[in-house]
Amino acid sequence: MIIPLSLIALLALVCVGLLASPWPFLAPGAVIGLAGLLALYRRPAWGLLAIITLVPLEGLFKDSELSASKLIGAALALVLLLQLAVGQLPGERLRSPMWRLLLGFLALYALSFLASDSTEMSLGHFRELAVGLLLFAITLLIGRELNLPLMCRLVTLSVTLTCIMAMFSAKYQDEGRAAGLLEDPNVFAMLIAIAVPMALWLVLKSPNWLQRLFWIACCLLLLAGMTKTNSRSGLVVLLLSLGIVLFHYRDQVARVRPRHLGFAMLGLAILLPTAAALMPPAYVARIQSLALLKSGVNAFQDDSLGRRSSYIVVGSKMIREHPLLGTGPGTFPLQYATTGYAKAFSANKKVGDLYRRAHNTYLEIFSEVGVPAGILFVGMVAFALYNLLYARRLWMQQGNHDQADLLTHLCMSMLAIGLFLMFLSAPNHKYLWILLALSSVLRLKAEEARLAQGAA
Repeated sequence: MIIPLSLIALLALVCVGLLASPWPFLAPGAVIGLAGLLALYRRPAWGLLAIITLVPLEGLFKDSELSASKLIGAALALVLLLQLAVGQLPGERLRSPMWRLLLGFLALYALSFLASDSTEMSLGHFRELAVGLLLFAITLLIGRELNLPLMCRLVTLSVTLTCIMAMFSAKYQDEGRAAGLLEDPNVFAMLIAIAVPMALWLVLKSPNWLQRLFWIACCLLLLAGMTKTNSRSGLVVLLLSLGIVLFHYRDQVARVRPRHLGFAMLGLAILLPTAAALMPPAYVARIQSLALLKSGVNAFQDDSLGRRSSYIVVGSKMIREHPLLGTGPGTFPLQYATTGYAKAFSANKKVGDLYRRAHNTYLEIFSEVGVPAGILFVGMVAFALYNLLYARRLWMQQGNHDQADLLTHLCMSMLAIGLFLMFLSAPNHKYLWILLALSSVLRLKAEEARLAQGAA
């Protein structure tokens, strides 16, 4: 406890200094900070849970330079460094096969940064990516202590709360589309797609009907929030998630008796027409617009699809001209602004509206950092999915179906992120980097459990 005592002494001096300064009212804040640091020192996983919970709520602090998640992240990083320094936390926890892909990606990223067309834009991109890298290391260190059922509850409640706010307040909408607190309907749709598998797991594993009804209500609110986002990709991902759930629980579905099947069919007969009737007409129109893809994209018929097609054209040109190192991290908007597409698809004809991101993380990485780095990035996402599926298989072999079920739903959340990266520019998303690291931790825990079972 030497380090905590030194922290107490340091913060005591800070309190005394604040009391003697022109801002004595700040002294209680130092005491609260001390209490928070001591709590994180004893339970670092609480800090990670707090960061995970605050991701959908980050819009509340958009006008502040120092948000709650930044404070918690900085304090958690400080605590973990202190624990590593005194040997309280084993550095072996940082070991992960994922580092092979990540270090290769970072090496190519550094070379692309040095050859960038705009050092300023690349520096801004790196600042954003650094947050994800920090969360990756933090999750490797304390992912073992993470309470996964509690994480599922917190994510579900946090995203559900933002759904309620977005559906009933125009303040959290973007031209009629629910955007939550992040001011982007598509990013909000991705959060819902990540939360739905966790909410379904809570429904299936609730110990009593009261809790089950509560989580069912959360699921319905999440689905209502998804329709309010008008996100076509979100609907596709949700349908895929539902298909995976049915496949995973196929044995349980097969045991449904005919009389129960009749009630299920009756429920579907009532639910589907009701959902179709309540679905916003704008969302139905956007879904129907996907039929345009059969005959090619026509920008006059669907401006959104035409704009996304222009990103692919520009990105493909960047890849052909700079296949090895790209044009530099974060420089896609600079390249896009010089094309005729930027002016053609500019909604308000403002200069800032010309600089658009690729709205496709994979395309953005391939075009900005190069093909080799893009392959490594895709490899990390695929490897995370493999880790979760492998861990699930190990738990199934050990007969621990509860853990296998949880891994299935976490894999669905990871798959939702991987699919949504095709429609969003979000290489720094916190959930992405947390799940990348968590997949390695969960696989290692499953392997250790198998070895312990074999030794017994």
